[in-house]
Amino acid sequence: MITGKLLRDAFISGANGIANNKKSVDELNVFPVPDGDTGTNMAMTTSNAVAELKHLKDDCTAGEAAKTMAAGCLRGARGNSGVITSLIFRGFSKALKGEDKCDSETLVKALELGVEGAYKSVMKPTEGTILTVAREASEKAREVSRTTNDPVLIWEEVCRAAEISLENTPKLLPVLAKAGVVDAGGKGICVIFEAMLHTFKTGEILESTADKNEPVVTVETFADTVGKFDSEITFTYCTEMLITKKKDCADPSKLRAYLETIGDCVVVVDDDEIIKVHVHTNDPGLAIQKGLEFGHINLPKIENMKLQHENAKKQADTPEFKPVKPDKKYGFVTVAAGKGIEDMFADLGADCIVKGGQTMNPSTDDILKAILACPAKNVFVLPNNKNIIMAAEQAMKLCDDRKVVVLQTRTIPQGISAMLAFDPDADTKSNISAMTAALEGVSTGTITFAARDSDFEGHNIKKGEILCMDNGRLSFVEKDLAKGAFKLTKKLVKGDSSFVTIIYGADVTEEAAEALAEQVRNKYGSIDVNLINGGQPVYYYIISVE
Repeated sequence: MITGKLLRDAFISGANGIANNKKSVDELNVFPVPDGDTGTNMAMTTSNAVAELKHLKDDCTAGEAAKTMAAGCLRGARGNSGVITSLIFRGFSKALKGEDKCDSETLVKALELGVEGAYKSVMKPTEGTILTVAREASEKAREVSRTTNDPVLIWEEVCRAAEISLENTPKLLPVLAKAGVVDAGGKGICVIFEAMLHTFKTGEILESTADKNEPVVTVETFADTVGKFDSEITFTYCTEMLITKKKDCADPSKLRAYLETIGDCVVVVDDDEIIKVHVHTNDPGLAIQKGLEFGHINLPKIENMKLQHENAKKQADTPEFKPVKPDKKYGFVTVAAGKGIEDMFADLGADCIVKGGQTMNPSTDDILKAILACPAKNVFVLPNNKNIIMAAEQAMKLCDDRKVVVLQTRTIPQGISAMLAFDPDADTKSNISAMTAALEGVSTGTITFAARDSDFEGHNIKKGEILCMDNGRLSFVEKDLAKGAFKLTKKLVKGDSSFVTIIYGADVTEEAAEALAEQVRNKYGSIDVNLINGGQPVYYYIISVE
């Protein structure tokens, strides 16, 4: 039997395992476009549950551990791989509801329910992915359970079957075989399962070796966080600690007196056994060193207040979403990155804009907060990226006080066209039909750079080369950005095309963008060409043709 404590620790190990190996999983992505990579998305998804899991006491039930893991993963789910991972653990929550411990049958059922939920969430499941690996591992679990009732032995076979399935993924997906790699999502779930097995067998939590100083990209830190420091902050570091007093501890007032010589905002609270310390200082090391003279240091925390202040200033135009009561008929939540694009959606009537996109997939919880902050009884959600649609759909399921519709917008131009087709006087069903028809009539070209060397669909791609994509598929590779942009536009324009919109990004000058627009106008005199400064990251150009 697996106790609640053991299951809790196994879940933490799973999160640590994928966090430790996220870079190696990221590197398996065969498509060289910079994106929210698979390993990173899975690590951020599972790590979202760790803090709450650590708060569970050792006498927690298996049901409580599973529920906590599932809830944390679901709300933190990022990208398709993250959502699928969260749904696998949701199966554990369903199977273990009300259970004190986890026996072999419940463990098998948990994995089966997780796989079932994951497959149902995908409109067109692709074999040779994380889905296949999880399913075949689940099938092996059921098979082995007929000969043993030891859950640890069953989980060993789950891990073994998952690895075998992973090795077979290139046979199911030719693109993997050509690149000489296995599926990234499948590898990620193998890493998580193996880390859980470590705890099941040893009783110990797999140590996290992830770099604690590595910057984690979140929706809140999507924008550049480099800026000038505010001169009003005299002491940079907010330093806090708990000190367990030693037997011959000196008077804590002496500690307070010292801290006042190296900083300000000093608070020293003296209790029978502990001293709680707070100070703003430019040298937190001195504060901690002095604290050690009074006893043992527990839970030290050091935060750079200048960076915190600068980030807050940069995000002033993106207030935290707060729930509101729906008081109007229709509203929109859209995902976008780049001031020009965000302004465009706002002008079209978007109520809440979630910062995110290709390099940062917002979580289910990020989107849910925006939905709840939208003051409408009927909320249309525009993901504007294929890797964000699943998270948006999960957010929709978590909202019960208003009707939510997730439109299948995979690009920014599709989102814009959908909003332009909206009729405030029409009913919801008619609007869904009209907006869907509008977004499906848009051809989108995107131009970005290769984040890594790759051999993809017959293209020998070198890092830094220009990738020109036609409706999400790699069309050709160029070395010259201007040449590639014009060539891609020509491929997108058809005989019945009437409008071309060129949205240029943060790394393109206005002069270069104007030159491209003029070149297109000269080529197609009868077509309206609109140029917009989108300010988006990652994509040099987003080109739509209607």
